[in-house]
Amino acid sequence: MSIIKSSNNKNTETTAATTAPMVTPDEVLEQLRALRQRIPEFVQLPKTRETGVMRKRARLNVAFAREAFGAVGASDLVQEVIGNSAEELHQAEDEMARWTIVESELSAMLSGVAAGNLVRRERIARAALQAYNVSTQLVKQEEYAYLLPHVERMKRLPKFGRRPSKPDPELQPPAA
Repeated sequence: MSIIKSSNNKNTETTAATTAPMVTPDEVLEQLRALRQRIPEFVQLPKTRETGVMRKRARLNVAFAREAFGAVGASDLVQEVIGNSAEELHQAEDEMARWTIVESELSAMLSGVAAGNLVRRERIARAALQAYNVSTQLVKQEEYAYLLPHVERMKRLPKFGRRPSKPDPELQPPAA
């Protein structure tokens, strides 16, 4: 019976999520920036030798770390030297594990946003290529000669490749 209830709750949550108004990119940016300010120890680390050492050290065997926590708990001197109690170390480990789940969820979110942008770029590319193909056919007819400058500019530009580092001013929409 609880399985059916759980299933219904998931359907309700899915329905609620799909009927909620979609957020805009600006709203997401605003929320992400506000959230970033509230995340403890949020940093951007440069690619340096020291960062590499941190990454290597952070891969310490979990069983080894737990034995070390045991040594801290068993000896006041060890605790005094490292400046943390065994309880503080266990709490730090628990917090790290919970932030690892957040990291995974954010990674999945980034993957989904990137996939959405890929779909958007492909949709725009498909429309642009169709416009080019239709226009190249239409300019062969005299009544569509006004499309010729567009077709000639499109022919001079590469269809595929890297995005330009600076946007072409001709292709920019007029400022509002």
